[in-house]
Amino acid sequence: MTLQGPLAGFVGLSPNYRSTCNDIAASVSSASNVYFEGSSHFANGVENWSMTNTEIPACSFEPVNAQDVGIALGLLAHDQTPFAVRGGGHSPNPGFSSTPGVLIAMTSFSGVVYDQNTQTATIGMGLVWDDVYSALEQYNMTVVGGRSSGVGVGGFVLGGGYSYLSNEYGLSVDNIVSLELVMPNGTVASIASSSHPDLFYGLRGGFNNFGIVTTVTMKTHPQSQVWGGSLWYTYDQWGRVNEATANFVSQVIDPKACMYITIDYMHVVVGVPAMMVTLFYDAPTSPDGMFDEFLNIPSHQEDVTTRTFLNLIKSFPMTPPLTRIVTHWVPVEQFTVPMLWMVENQALALGDRASHLDATFLSYDLTPFLPSVYNHSETPSAFPSLRGPEQGHSFIEVLCGWALETSDKVMGELAAESAASMKQFAVKAGQNVANALLYPNAAPPGTPMVDMYGDALGRLHSIKSAVDPGDVMGRAGGWKF
Repeated sequence: MTLQGPLAGFVGLSPNYRSTCNDIAASVSSASNVYFEGSSHFANGVENWSMTNTEIPACSFEPVNAQDVGIALGLLAHDQTPFAVRGGGHSPNPGFSSTPGVLIAMTSFSGVVYDQNTQTATIGMGLVWDDVYSALEQYNMTVVGGRSSGVGVGGFVLGGGYSYLSNEYGLSVDNIVSLELVMPNGTVASIASSSHPDLFYGLRGGFNNFGIVTTVTMKTHPQSQVWGGSLWYTYDQWGRVNEATANFVSQVIDPKACMYITIDYMHVVVGVPAMMVTLFYDAPTSPDGMFDEFLNIPSHQEDVTTRTFLNLIKSFPMTPPLTRIVTHWVPVEQFTVPMLWMVENQALALGDRASHLDATFLSYDLTPFLPSVYNHSETPSAFPSLRGPEQGHSFIEVLCGWALETSDKVMGELAAESAASMKQFAVKAGQNVANALLYPNAAPPGTPMVDMYGDALGRLHSIKSAVDPGDVMGRAGGWKF
């Protein structure tokens, strides 16, 4: 292979890291590439959704096969070079898909292979879910994946994965059949419940602790056109939306139905919150009356129609905010009217406080699921290791964005305070979520591992020690056992 970029072969400020880049380039197949700053491929490979997860690596390595990934892991281990694995680059947490060392960009793992006989799809970890839905659309099939356009496959599916289809089919991890894993010693293996039960357990929710996953094979499901889209409401209608939401979550048990609320301050300095309600039904039309209470509330913008599943996903673009971001996750059992007002008041209060800082946007996403959402797994998984009533079956996700690194501490504290207040409200209201585990894909930096994995940590530590005794994957970013 060749080195590309104006710094190719240069040994400069990070000699160990650049030396590893050169060693990788000299050792892998000619189809794989190493890029340096100044190359367009380098820029594309290192771009992330959030500025809090952005570093300039010594080089970007784009492997084309699992064997080259294995060679690179061996060299990274030998040189003790830090590295990161980037799929879609959507995590906002620092260092999760960025590094000063070698960035492994999974861009070339971009295939989607549908197997009609097994009703599965083998998906490359360099894709975003839009690509997957598009490839499967010709077969009228889909998989349980992301809800917004531009979200990457890798972190989403290895971290849990909540979907419009989760009431019907569970989380993404519940739909994994097998994974191609490059182990820390460079060995390539197909991981399934029958062949590697411990790794199959750990990888579903355990991210990159056990090696680098290159492809995942998932169950597919029939996909017709769907009915759904968004409604935007002004503040004077929030009370009616709260009543409609509480009625929906207490009465609708059809697993094809889904809805969620987003309260947004897209530009905090403007100080005008907006409420978007997303409605979804997994069929071309929804049952009579199911969503009428929402549809009868005056909205200032409406985009609800019969459409393809891909079209629905693309109607919710995940626009790169080019800002710093922190996320929080609050599990709940039930969205009652008092709880909905509490969340909205939290959003208004945080919006007011953040407007005096350099905040760029705030978002509170409220997503109800059926109590049966965790009942679709055939085998246990690292996340969620709790699947009973104590885990809650719905959640609130908080996203805060700001401009300056100097505001990291204060914005992080404001978001944490809001999340803690909402959980406290739920517990005081009698909801059984005091010990619910946090979703790793939405937990903020520094979250204790036990808060996400609970009693599963002991088993996960043992699996990690067995497959990676040299702690090679400890040199990569992300949650670490």
